[in-house]
Amino acid sequence: MTMPSTADLIRRRFPHVSAAVLTVALCTVAVPAWADSGPAGTTGGDTDAGARPTVVLVHGAFADASGWNGVIERLQADGYTVLAPPNPLRGLTSDSTYIASVLKNIKGPIVLAGHSYGGAVISSAAAGNPNVKSLVYVSAFMPDKGEVLGQLAAKFPGSELNPALSPTPFETASGKGTDLYIQPAKFHDTFAADLPAKTTAVMAAAQRPIAASAFTDKAPAAAWRTIPSWALVAKQDKSIAPDLERWEAERAGSHTVEIDSSHVAMISHPDAVTDLIRDAAGSSSASSSSASSSASAGKPALADTGSRSLALAGLGAVAAAAVLTGAGLVLVTRKRRDTPSDPDASTAR
Repeated sequence: MTMPSTADLIRRRFPHVSAAVLTVALCTVAVPAWADSGPAGTTGGDTDAGARPTVVLVHGAFADASGWNGVIERLQADGYTVLAPPNPLRGLTSDSTYIASVLKNIKGPIVLAGHSYGGAVISSAAAGNPNVKSLVYVSAFMPDKGEVLGQLAAKFPGSELNPALSPTPFETASGKGTDLYIQPAKFHDTFAADLPAKTTAVMAAAQRPIAASAFTDKAPAAAWRTIPSWALVAKQDKSIAPDLERWEAERAGSHTVEIDSSHVAMISHPDAVTDLIRDAAGSSSASSSSASSSASAGKPALADTGSRSLALAGLGAVAAAAVLTGAGLVLVTRKRRDTPSDPDASTAR
């Protein structure tokens, strides 16, 4: 006669075992299905969690992005993605709008740093952008919403910038205006006294002017009120009064360091500036990771993916094999116990 299969015997004689095997088998098959539910290349949840932020560096007036070169080299050596976009220097509202548009094209967390006038720009540009996790101000303006830079600069003594400026009319297709340059003869002492004179002579010749209207515009926003900030006070600054930098940082509750530097700390002290940005970037990553952990704490277990899913799938397969093996042993034991010694007994039955 045809002997029933092991599976048939399990279903007939051990229905409870069959149910257990079916349950484990379903679990084993189901795991890969939800393990692949996230986007390709991700592990589910917040894909930005713990991600190293992009560092965006915004230069100020009378300069360009090359002033950040020493800092960029150090951050890139650390593995950071760095972007130093041009600051138009045409007015606080228009400049911050432009930088805000640059930030919107960056995926993932951002550490946003600004030097001098660039500090005022980032304060407005970062407003409303949830990807900006921290702000870094390097010998910078930090205006509150509605404040005017010209008035803020006069709040404390110590700046020698105003008498060093050379107003220069300009014309564009849309109208006329006034650009502000630093007089070449005063550039070294006012702007970068701790750099070699030969270096500052080149900087003075290549300086980018700022529209005078930038110092009369009202600040559109103050992102430092909602985003953690770091500030560097340049104690030998003659462009922005060091006391103003301290007062601004204290008002904002910034993590603050002070160094013996001229206004261009990122050029004369790139290590100190890089360390401050690293500090802000490290806190940004930790904050993102912590937020992601808190958000995922309440998720069902089956929402997890990746290597953990594969491990669960493997455990499911092992469990199924164990149940099947146990069932087979039970069948063999019962069959031996029930089989009579007479070889023809099965026919008699």
